[in-house]
Amino acid sequence: MSKRENDSFSVKDLMQSFIKENNLSKGMQKIKVEETWAKMMGPGVATHTTSVKLQNKTLVIQLTSSVLREELSYGKDKIIKMMNEEIGEDVISKLMLV
Repeated sequence: MSKRENDSFSVKDLMQSFIKENNLSKGMQKIKVEETWAKMMGPGVATHTTSVKLQNKTLVIQLTSSVLREELSYGKDKIIKMMNEEIGEDVISKLMLV
């Protein structure tokens, strides 16, 4: 009969190692960015957002309202900073509102 090891791991640590081993970090970042956009901007902005894409450290947001697009363009640097802080790493360096 083999002995059981008493090493315990948290689910978070196991998931992070699984993501790292299978090169899934970029995909997970994209999902995290989409979730963070909806959370940070609130339901008002989220309803006018048609797509959220992360392409080479550029966050591309497609909006249905030109007025909202103009308003958000004034705070691009603040949005980038808030999103990166919420995600926990510098994933976004540029924001495009289309």
